[in-house]
Amino acid sequence: MNDLTETRNTVGTAAPHESAHLHVSGEARYTDDIPVPDGTLHAAIGYSLRAHARIRRMVLSHVEAAPGVVAVLSAADIPGDNNHGPVVHDDPIFAAEFVEYVGQSLFAVLATTREAARRAARLASVEYVDLEPVLDIDTALAQQSFVLPTRTLARGEPAARIKSARHRLSGGLSIGGQDHFYLEGQVALAEPGEDATMVVHSSTQHISEVQRLVADSLCLPATDVLVQCRRMGGGFGGKETQAALIACIAALGAWKTGLPVKLTLDRDDDMHITGKRHPFQVSYEVGFDDAGRIQGARLTLASNCGRSVDLSDAINARAMLHVDNCYYLSDVEIVSHRCKTNTQSHTAFRGFGGPQGMLLIECVIDDIARYLDKDPLEVRRANFYGQDSRNVTPYGMTVEDNIIERIVGEVETTAGYRDRRKAIAEFNARNDILKRGIALTPVKFGIAFVATHLNQTGALIHVYNDGTVLLNHGGTEMGQGLHTKVAQVVAQELQVDLDRIRCTATDTSKVPNTSATAASSGSDLNGKAAQAAAVTIRDRLIAFAAQKYGVDPAAVIFHAGTVTIGSKARLSFAELVHEAYVGRVSLSATGYYRTPKIKYDPVTLTGRPFFYFAYGAAASEVVIDTLTGESRLLRVDILHDVGESLNPAIDLGQVEGGFIQGVGWLTSEELWWRDDGMLMSHAPSTYKIPTSYDWPDEFTVNLVHWGRNKEQTIYRSKAVGEPPLMLSMSVFHAIRDAIAATAGDQPVQLDAPATPERILAALEAVGIQSSSRAAARRTN
Repeated sequence: MNDLTETRNTVGTAAPHESAHLHVSGEARYTDDIPVPDGTLHAAIGYSLRAHARIRRMVLSHVEAAPGVVAVLSAADIPGDNNHGPVVHDDPIFAAEFVEYVGQSLFAVLATTREAARRAARLASVEYVDLEPVLDIDTALAQQSFVLPTRTLARGEPAARIKSARHRLSGGLSIGGQDHFYLEGQVALAEPGEDATMVVHSSTQHISEVQRLVADSLCLPATDVLVQCRRMGGGFGGKETQAALIACIAALGAWKTGLPVKLTLDRDDDMHITGKRHPFQVSYEVGFDDAGRIQGARLTLASNCGRSVDLSDAINARAMLHVDNCYYLSDVEIVSHRCKTNTQSHTAFRGFGGPQGMLLIECVIDDIARYLDKDPLEVRRANFYGQDSRNVTPYGMTVEDNIIERIVGEVETTAGYRDRRKAIAEFNARNDILKRGIALTPVKFGIAFVATHLNQTGALIHVYNDGTVLLNHGGTEMGQGLHTKVAQVVAQELQVDLDRIRCTATDTSKVPNTSATAASSGSDLNGKAAQAAAVTIRDRLIAFAAQKYGVDPAAVIFHAGTVTIGSKARLSFAELVHEAYVGRVSLSATGYYRTPKIKYDPVTLTGRPFFYFAYGAAASEVVIDTLTGESRLLRVDILHDVGESLNPAIDLGQVEGGFIQGVGWLTSEELWWRDDGMLMSHAPSTYKIPTSYDWPDEFTVNLVHWGRNKEQTIYRSKAVGEPPLMLSMSVFHAIRDAIAATAGDQPVQLDAPATPERILAALEAVGIQSSSRAAARRTN
């Protein structure tokens, strides 16, 4: 007989993405690829060309008369709620009286072809009474224009501690937003079913929310709306709430005409209509000692939420809860302004507010270091959370799993940080035009939804009598490998080959009340739910085999595709399954999981909002051209904590992709609105995401090999979707380091993204400051 040494360890192996072969062959079917039924109509959105106005009159007769047009939808055609807002009822599907940003939907055209619909949408005649728009954070703050009330989180006596500190500084920066720029744009296909039902294929991260909002718009119960999503071509948060508008319009068109309706947004329209990462304006007052240890801090975060709430409450809360990053703040006040502007309603984006909060504290640390003429890494270390003391966050959660010192120490050594810092100083002394910089920054990111009730999900598993397994769960696949990881969990529990498992489209009729695939919790939640379902079926098979063969249940062992039943029998998994089927054993099970230990009060912003923290560190080196402001990333060394990896190949891909996406946010991806509120960076020609050219010549990524989640997550793994993005802060601070090298390492005023224009402005500013200081020294 074989023993337990033959247990097949599918979890922890670098199994290929379950759709990799389909991706490379072009056979992977996305929502836009679904063959449409005969008679399908194509929709296009007519949207506002004003940032803030009252609609005096909207004439659609030319639209209706255009070639190929079958119908036109407006607010009057909605039988239920005219709303696609996920939390607050403040986002109309079609504006009826007022418009509040350029890109707000007014009506939709249904035509026989997509081109006909798009051409017709431009023929509307809309008369506006223009109102004064609010287009930036400064104006919103001056006018007290907010989508939600300002929130404050405080501990200790920050004002007094700042006042009594030996050193004090103040400063701030502007942090730009970011477009999701998913490769597959927003798309939905709605098909009317029998008996007043609706089927919606949606490219969405949140099928249950789309189900609810479509049902509400059609005045239907949730049971009458089925939403499916097999895969997305990227999401990054941009399809968590924003997909609902597209799905609602398609469903309303199908409801009105009785025909299938497909709505696929053009890239330009997508960028005009949908929200982005929240732009922030942040500032600080800080008091510190000679070692750079912070004694008191007052931190202000003002975010541009756009025209409506969307997910801004939770996003800004997470920004507040991450403004500490890896640093203990004994006496601190954190103020969060949620500004309303006449721009797109900004929404979830990888990191969900955390990156903006963390960037503020990293800039504080950097400024302190330059003020004290210290290596920024030294000041970072002086402020790290401790193990047994100095280990409670401003919101009252004890940091129990702190491994940041060890991670930073390993990166410092493997990257040769100390020697390279000396070499860079020598390079800069020899070169007047090109300047290099280096930075090593840490990451501590909390894992769980800030909205506690979302930390739950379900799974469904069918085992067929030939031994194959059909898996369905509440998470959505957007290229991140979630289906692969969850299938690995099921394969491990049932001890079957991975190719015996098929994961099907996420479907509201299979798993109800799903949460968004977001907050880096996809594997944590769905892996545990699928594990529970698999264990249920395995336990049934064990009980059946023990009874049939007369052995103790403990003697029934699953391993490597076989089942050993004491000394009585050894069957393949498929053979045992067939016997159980004949023996009338249920081979289908659901699984459910809710994240434990979380206890968070959203009113006081205190408690334990996160199950655990994920950690990482990155050392990045850049070179800048002081004449043109251009920057180039030369080398990156990353060490990231994923616990015990479910799939190291997928995890490495997430770390690399998250990092480079963060580099884009902080260096090249600039959103620019014209004075009339029109977004001008709305296509690849004007909005620059990183390309292969931006990949550094030396890029080393390692996963923490000694990592193990102290919490009982799925196989002691840790989330990996969002945390790596914040590793890109090392690039931003390396650019600051290079700028500082031109003027004696003084604090640098650099806004994000660090475009060539902003780098030149920062160089000019430090040059002016340096000249002023030199003049002051000569005078003295």
